[in-house]
Amino acid sequence: MKNRFLWLKLLVAAVAWYVAYTILQPVTEYVTFDILRLERGMHLGESIAFFLYDVPKILLLLSGMIFLITLIRTFFSAERTRQLLGGKRVGIGNVLAAMLGIVTPFCSCSAVPLFIGFVESGIPLGVTFSFLIAAPVINEVAVVLLFGLFGWRIATLYIVSGLTIAMIAGMIIGKLKLERWVEDFVWQMQFQAAQDDSTKVTWEDRIQRAWSTVRDIVGKVWLYVVIGIAIGAGIHGYVPTDALADIMGKSAWWSVPIAVLIGIPLYLNAAGIIPIVSALIEKGASLGTAVAFMMAVIGLSLPETIILRRVLKPQLIVVFIGVVGLAIILTGYLFNLVM
Repeated sequence: MKNRFLWLKLLVAAVAWYVAYTILQPVTEYVTFDILRLERGMHLGESIAFFLYDVPKILLLLSGMIFLITLIRTFFSAERTRQLLGGKRVGIGNVLAAMLGIVTPFCSCSAVPLFIGFVESGIPLGVTFSFLIAAPVINEVAVVLLFGLFGWRIATLYIVSGLTIAMIAGMIIGKLKLERWVEDFVWQMQFQAAQDDSTKVTWEDRIQRAWSTVRDIVGKVWLYVVIGIAIGAGIHGYVPTDALADIMGKSAWWSVPIAVLIGIPLYLNAAGIIPIVSALIEKGASLGTAVAFMMAVIGLSLPETIILRRVLKPQLIVVFIGVVGLAIILTGYLFNLVM
């Protein structure tokens, strides 16, 4: 009877989550344009709609994925995970983590809980970064849209370059031995997880552990999510596409790094950024510059950086942005060179 009640509560929670996620966009539009009476297509209206939609969306995704990931991880001990990724020789673990990131349909923000789980399980820091980079950068939506808009050559080059960025950047970060720049509470969570692996876990224990992890992580990062999305919403509503095209369409050597610097603070998912990239190219932006801009937006987004600040010290965040940003810049030059 107890187990039936437990499963009933879980089912009700899952249905409530699905309903909330499904009605989020129409409710947001109703609140923004009907109740608040803001105009569609105007700067303020688009910014408010973006903020009201993305804050609950990201928090719902974070909560749901943290719960599922924690639930799944209760079936795999830290030792077993270390054998899969951590026990490989240099480079192999990065390749496996990057490949896992390719088939993981998570954006940069939602990949962060998985990153924490990897660190908790004892996976080397460089390997976890290979996953963290590959998951958002090599996005399946972006691949499909790039294939449809620009053909298989561009889509393939995008996959190969993103995979290379994830592997090389992860290996560089791993070689630098920067574990001291991970926040202490993450290592404490790893120690607790290692202790828990030795006990027999019931379904009630698994669900309780998953819910506890949701409360712990979301409770630590929700304010960072709200601040990051608020900044992103302002930029989303007020930065004109024409101005970006003017900068990214220039043939000067600095156009690619400037595009990456512009892309880092922006916040859009792959489905949102690809149409913008297409419009920028139509307005004169070079392909490599536009692709570098896209990778910076989805791979080095501001909300991801803010969330990472909760688990990483500023020094490691600077290294992460620097290594990945440099790799993206080189990829932009490569696209401009070969296409």
